[in-house]
Amino acid sequence: MSTLERIHLAIVTEVEKQGSLTAAAERLFLTQSALSHSMKKLEQQLGTAIWLREGRGLRLTQAGRYLLAQAQRLLPQLELAEQRLRQFAQGERGSLRIGMECHPCYQWLLKIVSPYLKAWPDVDVDVRQKFQFGGIGALLAYEIDLLVTPDPVHRPGLVFEPVFDYEQVLLVARAHPLTDREYLRPRDLAQETLITYPVSTDRLDVYTQFLLPAGQAPRRHKTIETTDIMVQMVESGRGVAALPRWLALEYAERMAVVPLRLGKKGIAKQIHLGTREGELTVDYLAAFFKLAKDFRLQRSP
Repeated sequence: MSTLERIHLAIVTEVEKQGSLTAAAERLFLTQSALSHSMKKLEQQLGTAIWLREGRGLRLTQAGRYLLAQAQRLLPQLELAEQRLRQFAQGERGSLRIGMECHPCYQWLLKIVSPYLKAWPDVDVDVRQKFQFGGIGALLAYEIDLLVTPDPVHRPGLVFEPVFDYEQVLLVARAHPLTDREYLRPRDLAQETLITYPVSTDRLDVYTQFLLPAGQAPRRHKTIETTDIMVQMVESGRGVAALPRWLALEYAERMAVVPLRLGKKGIAKQIHLGTREGELTVDYLAAFFKLAKDFRLQRSP
């Protein structure tokens, strides 16, 4: 019989979360004596302590910290496996949890999700989009199944595939003086209010690939969460904004705004989809990758 069991992982995780054996026991529907006995027996079998008592509190030993790290990695995997097995048993396909690190790409994602839901009616889709979202960590922690990002970070256990090419451009009001330029130089933004999503500048291509290499900065940097409000600010002459060309062109069809190239060669980008190694054996997840790669917008990016 195995010495280390799932209940041990759950106990060490809950004690860390709740701060005491009593609170952890309540969360796990155990008595405190049963919880303590289980961990005492594990310590005896392993020949090492998991906790040391400090007054009324507990402090993890080196072995305890290692066990906690493994529990935080393994428990989400077990929970996901059980969830999928229950879904299979009930005749369901499962759920696809998508994390977004490309905020203007939400509109692109909608164009993929719509036909996907029709093709896979027994798969639930959940999209998680936060401006401070840590997509790599969420993938590794099994909080999401798929990550949409323009800037993949390659880590062991993860795979990324490019699915869509696009160009990052600057959106300005139709009456803006810069519209007569064939392309923009970094110094052209020196007197501009640059409107971006509320993320750090090291995640904004207009900074990392255009302004900062030239030692340039805009007159003012303003952040707005919603793309519609951002473009309305641009249309009213209150700033300029960097967006994917395909999205900028959609707004230009109904609003008085114009996309302009950033630099002589432009800023070329790709949307990537990422997941964990081995997950593409799940048919409905593999189908999403294929649909995204086969999909073509009506307008050239």
